[in-house]
Amino acid sequence: MQAEKMWKVSTGRGVKVAVIDTGVDKSVPSLEGKVVAGEDFSTSPGDENTDPIGHGTAMAELIAGSGAKGTLKGLAPDAKIIPIRAPLGGLPGKRGGVASAIRAAADSDARIISMSFGTGATDALVDALKYARQKGKLLLAAVGNEAQKGNSSSWPATDLEVAGIAAVDKSGEVTDFSSHGKNVDLAAPGSQDIPGRCKGHMESYCPGGGTSAATAITSASAALIWSKHPTWTANQVLKVLLDTAGRTWKDKDSSSTYVGRGAVRPRVNLLEGKGDPGPPDVSPLTGVKTRTPGDGVGKSTGDGKGESGSEPSRSAEAGAPDKVKVADSASGGNDGGGDGNSTVWIAAGAVGAVVVLGGGAFLALRSRRG
Repeated sequence: MQAEKMWKVSTGRGVKVAVIDTGVDKSVPSLEGKVVAGEDFSTSPGDENTDPIGHGTAMAELIAGSGAKGTLKGLAPDAKIIPIRAPLGGLPGKRGGVASAIRAAADSDARIISMSFGTGATDALVDALKYARQKGKLLLAAVGNEAQKGNSSSWPATDLEVAGIAAVDKSGEVTDFSSHGKNVDLAAPGSQDIPGRCKGHMESYCPGGGTSAATAITSASAALIWSKHPTWTANQVLKVLLDTAGRTWKDKDSSSTYVGRGAVRPRVNLLEGKGDPGPPDVSPLTGVKTRTPGDGVGKSTGDGKGESGSEPSRSAEAGAPDKVKVADSASGGNDGGGDGNSTVWIAAGAVGAVVVLGGGAFLALRSRRG
């Protein structure tokens, strides 16, 4: 992804990312000074800066880690993190906790809401996503790691106005576990060799990955672009991410049910100036004109019914083409607090061996040739 070259142009400064997850431990070296005040919707001991799972902290590091003291350096190291702890990954919470977390993120000054989890659709959740869209937020969500386990769809990625993120490996091919279907809009690195914080051993890293990591990397990519173009809207940032994505097919408007429009490549915009942002008030996912932030915000309809009701959604059970390989960057069940079965998407089997990072280690996928 040519991170070091991109950082000469943009580091994500001035952009805040709301990470709805299991909490973010702001005391880890990589996140010191990078985590601002958030909110807690879990009834687990502690607050939004308490992360007993390690998942939320790992996502925050992938986005904005500094690399201090041999830790992980994120793709947007000068972005700020707003931690929103929700009843995910087995954390207890009040009914509607995930929906409440999304509303809190929408009410914050975050521009991007990063959601590395999957859950069931409820009226409250659907309305919360609608509320966040009306607030002008860029919504990104993991499509899930269920490709080999029934390939079921889940929210928030199923919502039409949420960009669903799949995972690709180092060769640029979709991972075996990454869920597929109509809800896939983009892909990003998510193989199991991406480091993540070890549960119960937060000073070390274990193999992580999954569509969770892919979503965090996409959030960081968006932060880099938005920092460079601060007057753009969420629609425009997302349109550029879609237009400049790496893919092996020529039609940029064609989408694969495995990797969506391709793998995120922020450097194509930052270093080459490519990507048409388009109109500020038109969704690049639906082509429909969106509301201006503040227009009708807070007017909850209460009529969202998920996949079977009036709120538009996409099912992952779509007919899918053959697996595709995205273009090279160098060439052209846990209790969800009343929101259903909420799961954080860690790559299956990504436990065990500790990953040792050297001083100044960072997440930057190398450009590949051929």
